[in-house]
Order: sequence, then structure tokens, then C-alpha cells
Amino acid sequence: MDIVYKQESYNIIGKCMEVHKELGHGFLEIVYKDALELLFRQDDIFFEREKEYPVYFRGILLRHKFWADFVVYDKIILELKCVSALTDEHVAQTLNYLKVSGNKLGLLVNFGRGELEYRRLLL
Repeated sequence: MDIVYKQESYNIIGKCMEVHKELGHGFLEIVYKDALELLFRQDDIFFEREKEYPVYFRGILLRHKFWADFVVYDKIILELKCVSALTDEHVAQTLNYLKVSGNKLGLLVNFGRGELEYRRLLL
């Protein structure tokens, strides 16, 4: 079985591990976002931060939009959390980002524990 975007997701999770190793857990989500942005820039990894996605219902644009934490390599949603445990709601949120973006792979990463936690989500 082929893993979707294997090398790209390996690179992204590796950067997340670097950040977690140096900063540990306990910071606000924004701190981890800033650190990842720095690493992505240093390593010339293409990304967009807080990418906005419109949401349509029956062909009508709704007022509220989604903002994905990162879109990396123009094809992978990277959603960060700083919580004691990932929940079904976090998974659903990431899957919704995949739906509105048209991307195939979402990485849900939790910096809120002693050990980095992540999930690969496919749509």
C-alpha cells in the first residue's frame, strides 16, 4: 500500500519533532506555529499560514470561513493543537479542512503533551 505524500509528511512531522524537542510542551499554540514557520522558511519548505477557505452550502457562499493553520507543499493541511489529548472534534475539524480545500492529506499534531502526538488523516 502506498502512503500518500510519504516524504513530504515525513519532513513536516520531522520539523514538528524538532520544535517539540527544543520547546517541549506547555506553550500556547501560536508559539509552535511561529517556530514551525521559522523552520519551514529556513529549509525552503513551501507553506501558507492561516490559509482561508470559503465554505459553500447548496452553492451559496456562507459568511463564516475556515482557516487552516498551515498548508504545506500546497497539498497537505497541517493543523496544530496544544491539548492534553486529541479528540474526535479535532479530527472532524481537520477532515472539514480537507473537504473545503480539496486536499487529500491532513496532519493533526498535538504539542500539548510530553511526547509529540500526531495523526495522518485522509479524505
